[in-house]
Amino acid sequence: MSKERLYLFDTTLRDGAQTAGVEFSLEDKIAVTRLLEEIGVDYIEGGYPGANVVDDQFFAEKRTRRAVFTAFGMTKRAGRSVANDPGVQAIIASAASANCFVAKAWDHQIRIALGISLEENLKGLRETVAASAAAGREAMVDCEHFFDGYKANPDYALRCIRTALEAGARWVVLCDTNGGTLPSEIDEIVRAVTAEVPGDRLGIHAHDDTGQAVANTLAAVNAGVRQIQGTLNGLGERCGNANLVTIIPTLLLKPAFADRFETGVSAEQLARLTSVSRTFDELLNRAPDRQMPYVGASAFATKAGIHASALAKDPSTYEHVPPETVGNERSVMVSQQAGKSNLLTALKRHGIAIEKDDPRLDKLLKTVKEREARGYSYDGADASFALLAHKVLGTLPDFFAVESYRASVERRHNARGEQVTVTEAVVKIRIDGERLMSVAEGNGPINALDLAMRKDLGKYSDRIEDLELVDFKVRILDGGTGAVTRVLVESRDGSGERWYTIGVSANIIDASFEALYESINYKLLKAAPQAAGGAE
Repeated sequence: MSKERLYLFDTTLRDGAQTAGVEFSLEDKIAVTRLLEEIGVDYIEGGYPGANVVDDQFFAEKRTRRAVFTAFGMTKRAGRSVANDPGVQAIIASAASANCFVAKAWDHQIRIALGISLEENLKGLRETVAASAAAGREAMVDCEHFFDGYKANPDYALRCIRTALEAGARWVVLCDTNGGTLPSEIDEIVRAVTAEVPGDRLGIHAHDDTGQAVANTLAAVNAGVRQIQGTLNGLGERCGNANLVTIIPTLLLKPAFADRFETGVSAEQLARLTSVSRTFDELLNRAPDRQMPYVGASAFATKAGIHASALAKDPSTYEHVPPETVGNERSVMVSQQAGKSNLLTALKRHGIAIEKDDPRLDKLLKTVKEREARGYSYDGADASFALLAHKVLGTLPDFFAVESYRASVERRHNARGEQVTVTEAVVKIRIDGERLMSVAEGNGPINALDLAMRKDLGKYSDRIEDLELVDFKVRILDGGTGAVTRVLVESRDGSGERWYTIGVSANIIDASFEALYESINYKLLKAAPQAAGGAE
């Protein structure tokens, strides 16, 4: 029996940006897009062209390789044409391949919030969708407050759907905008809608204000919708959105869905889910939720005792799916048994071949666990993991050694009497026994150290000419005067590759320097023939 196709639509870069404390830079948006492509979503909604500088820059060029690059915006304003609406025109003129327009489907909201007639609302919806379709873009509509609208006036809510489809929309998405609808209501309303409209033209957009966004999404799928909207780790305003990191493995691993439906996510991509989830949290500079379903550090954790004994005999006793299917690992808390298969997968990603029974693998696993206990996190710092693996396996070339470094910050008045801050860094390194010293001034100690370390690398200088520091994030792991600081540095080079390195220390400058040092070493490692292939 053939399976029906479900389409995954990610709104992290738009809905997620509305989360308190979250602000995506251009580089963040590019990095998150890359993560989303790793897990095989079908649509990536990148934001709102015309709303701010970052989104304008992001939509200046196509940012996806496989997923449909999608722009979000509102239908045209009442009283003006589509051609004279700058918001609609910014969306249509962007590099996106698809446009998602939000339109109100609740008569109360239309009268109170918009102050227009119900017919004027339909007119704006119709003309906006038609303009997008005429421009050759896949058009879709988010029917805002749909479920409240349907409860209040089902005929009008359905007219909104039909108007969008007749104007050329590929999808119409039913939104539980305030997150207050319950799964039983979702099921009842969606079944009523799909009796009037084909389910393969409908989607679901659920918020988590009752803690049931995932349940509501799955209920809508069961009732007939075929597009699923959500975010990485459930990011979103108020209580968040439907969590795709929970929804995706449920669709792929639970027979109730896996036997009926298929998605664009492969088993290999599913096995990257834990890594992507944790990397995303690292980019946000926040601690991952240890108890998140499927991917949390405690999702497959068991304390020693009868549970651990039962696990040894039959893992399915306490594990509803094998942890490795989502890239996670079993953790028996007394022995912390975990990880060889995960480690081998990570090594393979870096072209390092090693047998499962090689004793060096046990040494690497032990080293990783020891360092993570000290504050390192390699989920979000893959380049640092590659360097550590080569070092433990004995395949890391000795490029250069740092003998010492110093950074000084001075606040003083310049010749015009203006107060200025001057930062200077001195770095001493050794290459093949030769000592080299560089001095540089920068915009703060990190920038100064970065410039000084790269100023003279002797025979390696030409190899790092295109190396660029892109982003820099700091997180305090423990409070108090002895706090441990974790620094994550993002770098890139002329090839377009981006990588992340990590540093941990009680001293923020030392942690930063370690991450910078690792970034340079990774850049050199990429071109080092003696490291190719890793451990043989």
